[in-house]
Amino acid sequence: MSSLSSTEDPDQSLVGLDGRARHLRVHAVKVFVRDQDQSLRFFVDKLGFEVAFDAKLQRGDRWVAVSPPDGTAVLTLVAPLPESKEYELIGRSTGIVFVTDNVTDKYKEWHRRGVRFHYTPRLRRVRYEQAAAAVPSEVSSKEGEEPSSAWGGVFTRFSDEDGNSFELVGIDEVTREVEAQRRASAERLEAERRAGQELEIARQVQARLFPQAPPAMRTLDCAGLCLQARQVGGDYYDFLDLGPGRFGLVVGDISGKGIAAALLMANLQANLRSQCAITGDNPRGLLESVNRMFYQNTTENSYATLFFAEYEESKRRLRYVNCGHLSALLLRGDHHVDQLHSTSTALGLFQEWECLMAERELRPGDTLVLCTDGITESFNDRGEDFGEQRLIETLRRHPDLSSQGLIDAIVREVREFTHGEQQDDITLIVAKCREDADRSASSSAS
Repeated sequence: MSSLSSTEDPDQSLVGLDGRARHLRVHAVKVFVRDQDQSLRFFVDKLGFEVAFDAKLQRGDRWVAVSPPDGTAVLTLVAPLPESKEYELIGRSTGIVFVTDNVTDKYKEWHRRGVRFHYTPRLRRVRYEQAAAAVPSEVSSKEGEEPSSAWGGVFTRFSDEDGNSFELVGIDEVTREVEAQRRASAERLEAERRAGQELEIARQVQARLFPQAPPAMRTLDCAGLCLQARQVGGDYYDFLDLGPGRFGLVVGDISGKGIAAALLMANLQANLRSQCAITGDNPRGLLESVNRMFYQNTTENSYATLFFAEYEESKRRLRYVNCGHLSALLLRGDHHVDQLHSTSTALGLFQEWECLMAERELRPGDTLVLCTDGITESFNDRGEDFGEQRLIETLRRHPDLSSQGLIDAIVREVREFTHGEQQDDITLIVAKCREDADRSASSSAS
């Protein structure tokens, strides 16, 4: 059995080892000039081009390039040494052809800006030289007779400050194609604008879904934050009123990213808040109902990890359910760390779901931290995770900060670790247990 080499198979060279198509594009076309600054002013000020790049190479050479407004091509403006062969090419025809849908209008515009044209735009019929050479039978053999493959258009020629000449053409077939591409580009830009506008509206709506203020508790100072890596995301935190003297603290992470995750996040939040009004005094029943509704309202592969905690202020008691989420951290006043591990599976995977609760007592000086993996799994340029241990060290370094101050410190250290590159949503709640202000005031008065 014979096999084809990469040179025998024209498609094989276009595919990498990972099976993905290789990227290929024209990087730049060189234009040799005497003065790069002068040439740059010509292309930018007179032709309306944009600067593609202007940089110094390691060896000290300056690399300057311009592109037309649509950015479809790049011209590199090269200033060769006077004694080089490239220097002799300055002032000649570059062979570069610019295509426009209206040569006359472009001629008038550039002429007003001082561009030197060789002649006014004129109609011309041009033979397909290469096609005629390749397929002689398609071209008439009579001298002076136009071949059947001739086409027409409007042409003119102009020069830059160095005498390099360029052609400006408008060809019937090309003009129609340019116009079609321009319409397609305008439609694409409009679609992108509408999509961006809709995403911004979605971001604003989702921002309003998060708590606008922490709950007012005598013995617990709370704060929360969600910083999305995209405009919208699937991270979730909430403060819930579960009845007199009882409050819920919730942090969740929805499977997936972007709009889909944001919709599921809104669904989960609506379920939680609606069920709170019905079964707020029964956290186990509340979460079982939420799981059932989340399971019924989502696709098979959709789920959410969740940490739900009920804080009873009179007893300083924390009852919690960890539904496949990251372990919450309870930093005690003596700096010992109590990890609140998973007690149940994630929400939405199974219709019949067992809610197992655990309990902790909070004491003044204790700090509770609930977060998503956008903190612990943030990585730096060496591929290292921020990790749970760095989070714990951050908590220990700032024992006197308020809950909001501690959140700010955590986010700051994560950003410093990742050099400001956020790879995932960052969401956390910090709750610091304190003395009962009312009781302290009564004791002082007596």
